[in-house]
Amino acid sequence: MKKKVLSVVLAGMMSVGLVACGSSNQNTVSTEKATAAASTTDATTESAENAAVAETGTSSSEIKYADNAVVINVGYENAVTEPAAKAAEKWKELVAEKSGGTIDLELFPNSTLGKKNDLIDQMLLGQNVITVADGAFLADYGVKDFGFFYAPYAFDNWDQLWTVLDSDWYSDLKDKLAQAGGIRVVSSNWIYGARDILSTKQVKTPADLKGLKLRVSSNDLSVKSFESLGATPVGMDMSDVYQAMSGKTIDAVENPITSLYNRSFQEVGKYLCKDEHILATSMWICGESFYSTLTEEQQKWLCEAADEAGLYNNDLYEDATTEAEKGMTDAGVTIYTPTDAEKKEWIDAAQPFFETADKTMGWTADLYSTVHAIADGK
Repeated sequence: MKKKVLSVVLAGMMSVGLVACGSSNQNTVSTEKATAAASTTDATTESAENAAVAETGTSSSEIKYADNAVVINVGYENAVTEPAAKAAEKWKELVAEKSGGTIDLELFPNSTLGKKNDLIDQMLLGQNVITVADGAFLADYGVKDFGFFYAPYAFDNWDQLWTVLDSDWYSDLKDKLAQAGGIRVVSSNWIYGARDILSTKQVKTPADLKGLKLRVSSNDLSVKSFESLGATPVGMDMSDVYQAMSGKTIDAVENPITSLYNRSFQEVGKYLCKDEHILATSMWICGESFYSTLTEEQQKWLCEAADEAGLYNNDLYEDATTEAEKGMTDAGVTIYTPTDAEKKEWIDAAQPFFETADKTMGWTADLYSTVHAIADGK
């Protein structure tokens, strides 16, 4: 993604109004849990800081925090070597600088603070926790339209997605989630990646999905959307995919190429179709009850720093994608990019899903038309 495009997005996102501030008293996660998690990640934290120093020139140990600094625990699944984890270190640095050391992000990579569902539960209890989610996950918290961001071929290109994320419609959607689900989206501009299909037999068009047992995320949206495309979707945890593919329980898996490569799936699947069925961003979230205890200025620092770190993540992602493609090729994977005509076949195949999503997924009627009118500047 071109930096100048992302910079425009950031400028727009910073203009979005913040919710009114509440009291300045801060809730805290159980000291025992945080301490236990921290004790298991000493080496991980050191590795993360070393990576951050190499990338940013600043160690978190050099940041001076105020005695009464607001501490926010940030938990995520990424390993310290991944772009998102390096960018989280950047976020920690930026928010400390903007706040004058009065906001301290404590980072917990590798799920060391807990699983996503557990962290969501903590958020809803008002605890000082941030984690990362996606549209399919957030759709289960009272605003079904968030699922649109996780549907195949929802957007034709990244520019359309950035335009929608910068719109009043998306700002209103976030406010609805805060009100209905008690979850505040802090930042949405972190590229997770264009999701592709890695398989044991070559896939070029939707017709090739017929009978293909494809691992998808374990949610109704992923299952129903890929059924619409013609696949046989299988909800499965990513940790089980390698063995399932090598044992022929499944034939394929879909995810960004960086994720596929980092998990060594190129050893069990030798065909990659760059269909880019989902242009996925990571959405960093916290509990609305905690967020409202921050002052308006603190909210601004937190969100601005997150968006700036998102741009840093996106730069790292470009390099990581190039590296992953080379690694895939070196491992003997055949990488196929659909032609324009074939890409149109993929997009057309997805339309029946959108046409019935108001009934099957509970979306607002004509949501596809509404979002694309925004994306196309109409």
